[in-house]
This record gives sequence, C-alpha cells and structure tokens, in this order.
Amino acid sequence: MCIFSKNLPNRITISRIVMIFIFLLLANIQENSVFNAGFVYWGHVTAYIVAILAGITDFLDGYLARKYNWISDFGALMDPLADKIFIVATFIMMADYGIIAGWIPVVIISREFLVTGLRLLATNKGQVISADKWGKLKTFLQMMVLLIGGASWINLISLAKVKLIWNISLWGVVLITVLSGVGYFIRHRALYSEST
Repeated sequence: MCIFSKNLPNRITISRIVMIFIFLLLANIQENSVFNAGFVYWGHVTAYIVAILAGITDFLDGYLARKYNWISDFGALMDPLADKIFIVATFIMMADYGIIAGWIPVVIISREFLVTGLRLLATNKGQVISADKWGKLKTFLQMMVLLIGGASWINLISLAKVKLIWNISLWGVVLITVLSGVGYFIRHRALYSEST
C-alpha cells in the first residue's frame, strides 16, 4: 500500500480543520458597504455546505483508518481534536445567530474540557479512556442539529415546521452530552479520587 493511501485519513483530518476555518470566515460575512445582501446569503449557503462536508470527513477519516488499519499517532491525536473544534465552532455560530440558546455551547465546551482533562489524567497514570457507547449517538444528534439549524439559518426550512425533530435532536444533544460526561467521571472516579 502506498504511503499516500496510508496518510489519506490524516489528509482528510487536516482538510476538515481547514474547512472549519473556511466555514467560520464565510459564516461571519455581514452585509455592509462592500458585501451586498446577495453576496452575504450565498456566502452563508457556502458556509453551510462546507460544514456538511466537514461533517462527512469526520466519518470518512475514521472509517478508512479502521477499515484499512491506517492508524497513526497523528490521527489518534488530531482526529478527536478536529472533531471538537468542528462541533464547538458550529455550535457557537448557531448561538451567535440566535438559532440555539447561548448556554448550549457552554455545556458542550465544558464537557469536552472536563473529559479531556480526565483523559490526560489517565494518560499520566498509564491508562487509556476509550470513547463510550454514547459517542456515536451524540455525534449523530449533533449533526442533526447542525443540518436542521443550518438549513433554518439560510432559510431553507422553518424550525416551526420541524419542531419535533428539532427539539428531539437539540435536547438529545444536551442530555447525552451531560450524561455521558457524568458517566466518564463516575466510571473513572478512581483516577481523581487517588489524586485528592
């Protein structure tokens, strides 16, 4: 297998990080003397498409790494980091545009920092904390919130017309984020109880 193929998941991960910054740049375009309303709208549409592509790469790089055993230290570090940057960036933007409440990104960011801290503590003690069973469901619901919220942002749909699935996805993300975070600390309490 050629080196390019083995590095493909890493290249996809790097492309996702680049797409996140492109998304942020396009999503922050505001109407002014330079950019008219049409330019701003299509900039936001492009930002939405870029966010969807970034979400697809989240699945793709992990799938290729597992299927072909193209696993590397770089991928093990950067893939989850890229995931966190992607989720945090998109949820902060949705809060900024009033699509979701401002406290929701705070909950998500707090959970990620706390669990990352717990993982670092485990690493220092020669242990590894693997992702739990709720990770895939959390990721799925986060993508649903991104898809629906983003579609509402560029006026493709009205949240009022998809209220049920929107509320299930949004509150599901919040609930699983909190419960899975608490679960990590309960299951691995020996790590920090020994440190106190």
